[in-house]
Amino acid sequence: MTHPLPEGEGVTSQIRIGVSSCLLGEKVRYDGGHKHDRYLTDILGRFFQFVPVCPEVECGMSIPREAMRLEGDPAAPRLVTNRTRIDKTGQMLDFCRKKVVELEGEDLCGFIFKKDSPSSGLYRVKVYNQGVPAKSGSGLFAAAVVRHFPLLPVEEEGRLNDPHIRENFIERVFTLRRWKDFLRGEKSIGALVTFHTSHKLLVMAHSPSHYREMGALVAHGTEMPLDQLLERYRHLLTEAMALHATVSKQTNVLHHIMGYFKKVLTAAEKAELVEVIARYHDHLVPLIVPLTLLNHYVAKYNQTYLRGQIYLTPHPAELMLRNHV
Repeated sequence: MTHPLPEGEGVTSQIRIGVSSCLLGEKVRYDGGHKHDRYLTDILGRFFQFVPVCPEVECGMSIPREAMRLEGDPAAPRLVTNRTRIDKTGQMLDFCRKKVVELEGEDLCGFIFKKDSPSSGLYRVKVYNQGVPAKSGSGLFAAAVVRHFPLLPVEEEGRLNDPHIRENFIERVFTLRRWKDFLRGEKSIGALVTFHTSHKLLVMAHSPSHYREMGALVAHGTEMPLDQLLERYRHLLTEAMALHATVSKQTNVLHHIMGYFKKVLTAAEKAELVEVIARYHDHLVPLIVPLTLLNHYVAKYNQTYLRGQIYLTPHPAELMLRNHV
């Protein structure tokens, strides 16, 4: 079950993300166990609705079952049982082909996979060649999802322990939800200008080059068919958000925001803001510190333009993502 989103996130619809079933505590693993991830269920579960998938069980394998591994060419590995040497590749790939089509109807905004799994591992999955393992593959189902949904935010639960990867993934999920909500409304150049305006600083924090290209695209939007314009914008938006917002890029955006207050801040307020941004740049405080001060000034000086910037509240504060980056 999900709870209503706090105000200010710009999201109006339920956020659905796919997730490996074992991470939700479902006893579907080969040994009859699970890999319950409390961060997913206890924290993200407050804001996301999960769509669980266990490729092995859903393709007809039993619980428990013989352990399996990937073998052969990392680009096209075979799924083989460890002891009896039964090739399960065809069975799994048949399931993958059907499942990705089924998932088209789930309105997914992201997917979290189980690391190291021969079906669901996303990165560095062991592939055996003549008995020697190399961490060079992807699980068969994870690879199928990535191929079918190339712009979908995807991650492994293990990598979400890294605060920068976690913040980037969740920011991408919320951005995709906002874009889908936009497409449900009025499709016009004017509506796109409004969407783009609210996302300018968020995009700038991830990719200044995409920020410039997207601005030029919107400015010349009347020069191409609307459907083509929206598709190009969507591609640039998801491409930009996949790039990490580094400390350097964030600092640039913080200084950019500070420029909106240059005529109203007192000398003491300006000095304090400069100092706080410098401390963030030097990794002495997390991003939430300068942002809290900036949000205070947005309210104090009634800065209408900045009040509408998604960058200042791209996801619920309860997730505390910017407390750690």
